[in-house]
Amino acid sequence: MKCQKEENLKICPCTYSGCSRKGICCECIKYHLTNDELPACCFSKEAEKTYDRSIKKFIEDYKINNN
Repeated sequence: MKCQKEENLKICPCTYSGCSRKGICCECIKYHLTNDELPACCFSKEAEKTYDRSIKKFIEDYKINNN
């Protein structure tokens, strides 16, 4: 399967400027899951800006935005 990096970059919510995986979703997901984290696309805009990709932060964010 050919990577669709340019298309992915149009919708990628990651604001971390130094990210080498931005737009390469398969590498991003693998990286974050290996570190017991989730990628930026799992978080609200507000939570994403904290750069806290922990599962704990995801649960907190989800509770805040889905109640």
